[in-house]
Amino acid sequence: MSLKVYNTLTKQKEEFTPQTPGKVKMYVCGVTPYNHPHIGNARPFITWDVIRRYLEYSGYEVYHVQNFTDVDDKIINTANGEKVTWDVIANRYIASYFEVMDKLNIRRAHVYPKVSEHIPDIVAMVAKLIDKGFAYAVAGDVYYSVEKFPGYGRLSGRSLDDMKAGARIDVDERKHHPMDFALWKSAKPGEPSWDSPWGPGRPGWHIECSVMSCKYLGTSFDFHGGGSDLIFPHHENEIAQSEAYTGIEPFVRYWLHNGFITVAEEKMSKSLGNFFLVIDILEHFSPEVLRFFILSTHYRSPLDFSDERLQEAGRSLERLKTAEANLKHLASLPPAGANEDSQLLAKAAADALVAFKAAMDDDFNTALAISVLFGLAKEINIYHSKVISGKAGLDADALAQTAKNYSELADILGISITGDSAQDNNAGLVDGLMNIIIDIRQEARKKKDWATADQIRDKLAAAGIVLEDSPQGVRWKKQ
Repeated sequence: MSLKVYNTLTKQKEEFTPQTPGKVKMYVCGVTPYNHPHIGNARPFITWDVIRRYLEYSGYEVYHVQNFTDVDDKIINTANGEKVTWDVIANRYIASYFEVMDKLNIRRAHVYPKVSEHIPDIVAMVAKLIDKGFAYAVAGDVYYSVEKFPGYGRLSGRSLDDMKAGARIDVDERKHHPMDFALWKSAKPGEPSWDSPWGPGRPGWHIECSVMSCKYLGTSFDFHGGGSDLIFPHHENEIAQSEAYTGIEPFVRYWLHNGFITVAEEKMSKSLGNFFLVIDILEHFSPEVLRFFILSTHYRSPLDFSDERLQEAGRSLERLKTAEANLKHLASLPPAGANEDSQLLAKAAADALVAFKAAMDDDFNTALAISVLFGLAKEINIYHSKVISGKAGLDADALAQTAKNYSELADILGISITGDSAQDNNAGLVDGLMNIIIDIRQEARKKKDWATADQIRDKLAAAGIVLEDSPQGVRWKKQ
């Protein structure tokens, strides 16, 4: 099965064919760094991290560009409120972005261009759009003329007539059309500004992504991504600017957009008071649980956020970790050669690889891919139970291949199945203490001191630790 993706532009799934064989160029709209990243920021970046991981796993050489909108009204307003310069705010929250996304195991893009570092490029693109008749200057401002671009509205499925009818009454009378948008804004008091042929000012929002994507990826590239809220007007305007500037169509071959995050089925927003920063969420839940939670729903579907659903995600992730722990335990036992049960496990591991790829090839369906991982975890646990109970022998080759596939699939998703870092750091100490406790219990059993043996077992159980007796000895695990 070949990779198929849902293209927002065509409103259908299409087979993916890279512009250049073996290579993928992708641009993802980044954050406006005026505050710490919120969960709505985390979703697209986790989504695109998995997309990139899967493309690289599939053999593609991926070049990933993601911008920072470091010149923006929100940044300026925050800076003015704190009585600092705009770049202090931008740099503070860019640092916060990296801190948070690193915790979420998001691989860094190859390039992170900033608006402030590309002002000359922006001025040059705006000037060319004026020269080609797609833009016009009015008293220091420059607007894009949407009527000059015949395809305007095709990404969002809107017509100019409908947009005009829905425009506000107080629209700027200087515009040729109510939907014309700013490419360059004239300087205002208390704002940063740069020189331009139209006077001092700063870029409009939309022009930055056209400039930076063209600069780093060329006049046409494979993937452009972001949240559904960016389809209109941001991405619609990007298409209009870029194709008018270059004369090349399409600007982007595949547009991918993730769904909204809701809280109690209402869209997350500051005005509703249901706005959650990632740093606050991570005070109560691990980064891997948050990542797993986001990937448990297909990226295009709405994702309803709640503590209860995060707790559920944590429990589900523990099931995957239990299977990994069982694999490690089996690897410590003496092998006994191939048998019917081990061959069934090996087949399950091979089938899981095929099913996982099929899920990801169907528009990066991580929800279905995770269900495949759970299916393999179940088979691992069944085999483990049979081996430790003496009903099946250990096949080292089947076990090694299963462990490889299981780890490989988890890595594509970027989720950790090896236990939490605190447990890992103290693993040697804990194992040593547990071995002492188990030896004391075994000695009590040899002496037929059942009361002491049972007391040790019961107190461990109360602490969340279960002892399992098997022909290979006693094993302990967390409940």
